[in-house]
Amino acid sequence: MANVRDELDQVILTFKDIQTEINYKQSQKLLRNLISNLDLTAEEQKGLETEIERLTGMLDKLEQSVISIAAFGMVGRGKSSVLNALLGDNVFLTGPLHGVTRTIETANWTLNQENIGRQEASFFKVSLPIFNQGKIELIDTPGIDEIDGETRAIMAQQIAQQSDLILFVISGDITKVEFEALSQLREFGKPMILVFNKIDQYPETDRQLIYDKITNERVKELISPDEIIMVAAAPLKKQAHKEVNGKISIKYEKSQAEITNLKLKILEILEREGKALLALNSMLFADNINEEIIKRKLKIRAKLADKLIQKSVMTKAVAIALNPVTVMDIFSGAIIDVSMIVTLSRLYNLPITNQGAVNLLKQIALSMGGISASELLATLGLSGIKSILGMTTPLTGGLSLAPYLAIAITQGSIAGVSSFIIGEITKSYLANGASWGEESPKLVVKKIIASLDEKSILNRIKYELTSKLRAEL
Repeated sequence: MANVRDELDQVILTFKDIQTEINYKQSQKLLRNLISNLDLTAEEQKGLETEIERLTGMLDKLEQSVISIAAFGMVGRGKSSVLNALLGDNVFLTGPLHGVTRTIETANWTLNQENIGRQEASFFKVSLPIFNQGKIELIDTPGIDEIDGETRAIMAQQIAQQSDLILFVISGDITKVEFEALSQLREFGKPMILVFNKIDQYPETDRQLIYDKITNERVKELISPDEIIMVAAAPLKKQAHKEVNGKISIKYEKSQAEITNLKLKILEILEREGKALLALNSMLFADNINEEIIKRKLKIRAKLADKLIQKSVMTKAVAIALNPVTVMDIFSGAIIDVSMIVTLSRLYNLPITNQGAVNLLKQIALSMGGISASELLATLGLSGIKSILGMTTPLTGGLSLAPYLAIAITQGSIAGVSSFIIGEITKSYLANGASWGEESPKLVVKKIIASLDEKSILNRIKYELTSKLRAEL
């Protein structure tokens, strides 16, 4: 019976490994597609270099199976010493002065029999591929209390986003600053180990009292007891030395780090969920960066679209104001609107054919309802009067020019407002990926129209159109 159970457990484990590998490969594919389909112009890339670089770096991290472990903590808690103890070498700078680490630093932790230790390796049978490949990145950060709150929040967010495991280092009872930073980091949903360092500086009883207080009171809602590990990363032990004169002096010397439990805890997490964590964190990170890129891209394209719409609005307003033929008014206005839709579609890299633009214009016009009807009535009614006044201008010695100009401005302004609304609706449609989204076209159009100040738009068009027509006439 036991053999059957063991075989079943092995099948389940194998299935889990297969599923993890499938998810991992899928994450790689999605991230590659995301980067290759960023669709950014040279102008849009300006100011996004860091985000694009971070996105590309995350793909490299995923393809090379690099697990990132970041150490956070206040100044003097021994973050660098903890990482050095894991590495088995003094890679990160440490010293008697507080705040030695001024910038974010990284180092590769190559896992092998020597730096893991024979005792740990025999006690914990590592089977994950990451262990064999030895691709673990340790990240050292400045003390959370030596930089201002806003900068600290930004740094914590950036490092936490790209990290797969967080080590939060303390060296005694947790402070208010530490608790707030710990709470903030916990919100990112990453695996976390609270490392109680410098236990060599406390008597056994005091050490246990502090540990119990932290576990049962301070961080009870944030960290489980098995996520709190006690270490002595750079312990100092008293050594008696006999001087030349025969006197005995006491000196403190560095001794071997007590870091085994932390190594085992890290390996346990990586063995259990290392690859799954890496795939999940890569996708979450990529999603955040992609969101920033999309916002930037749409912001720039919206500005260019606004300029294009305004240009089309004035082109249509002037063309209709100056054109005395009613049929030509309607025809030329439609051509300008179609041209605007086609140009906007190219701007958003969702090219629409002329026929497609005509169909979209029809759909918008139907959804606009009363606005398109009022424009048509104004065009038909005012064009007739405008034509008569235009023809009688020579006969009246120019006296009919004033009412002609007033009618032309009114007609052109109405057409301009209509074109402006069509442009805004098209912009929204294209920004949504050439889709109306979950709502109907009529509802989208209604919302856009409701958000616009038609009176302000009309006055602006009238002012600009008056200047242009006075110059023309």
